[in-house]
Amino acid sequence: MKFMIGLSVAMALSATCVVSALAADPKPDAVVKTKSIDARVFLDDRIKADAALAADCLSDGRKWLDKNAAEAAASRKEDPQFFKDGGWDFERKYAIRSVVADRYVSVLRNDYMDTHGAHPNSDVNTILWDKTQHKRISIRPFFTETVDNGATMKAMVKAVIASLRAEKKKRDTSETATDEWFKSVEPSLLKIGAVTLAPSTEAGKSSGLTYHYPPYAVGPYAEGEYVAFVPWGTLKTYLTAEGMRIFGGARPKGDAEEPQ
Repeated sequence: MKFMIGLSVAMALSATCVVSALAADPKPDAVVKTKSIDARVFLDDRIKADAALAADCLSDGRKWLDKNAAEAAASRKEDPQFFKDGGWDFERKYAIRSVVADRYVSVLRNDYMDTHGAHPNSDVNTILWDKTQHKRISIRPFFTETVDNGATMKAMVKAVIASLRAEKKKRDTSETATDEWFKSVEPSLLKIGAVTLAPSTEAGKSSGLTYHYPPYAVGPYAEGEYVAFVPWGTLKTYLTAEGMRIFGGARPKGDAEEPQ
């Protein structure tokens, strides 16, 4: 009898754990599920708290879902044998990295893509959101000039590559810290890399710029993603009044080690 009671209690606890685990799984904010693809988009809670930003990210995410669903359907029609074990698996996550001056919001956009190739792929991009204007912006307002191959962009590239070399040395992958791997890091806002405002030890400020690179961008796939940090002081000469207002302090301890 005691055994049966104990078994019943154990089964009840097990069922409770299963229900709790299922309840803990986040619900996608947008989904496309067909025979060709299972794709999802997630917004973090801080993004959802800002209606305008949430709407922008969700619109962006849905366009991504529709585009890949169409490509998956076309690929399945052309090569059905590659879908015998199921469709493609895609996932996109939007998450806030920093909020500076209670106005500028840096968002990381991380993609996971499995098309049944040799290995899944991933990508990273960023969004800089202006809460005052309710729209996406670039980092241009923080610098006196950002023309291609100009002084500002050349200084940024130099600092980015120095940071990447240091990170490769830290990972003991210095053999790939060659100019060949950094050819894609060009002195142009559109080609230098996906940027965010780094958090700071000083409240409401940014300690500099962080550039985010997916696998293959600045190293072999096995090396994974890279994040390059450029301290704001390195670019102080090129800052506008608004740039001087929002930058300050130092990069918080541990920020380099935390997932970006």
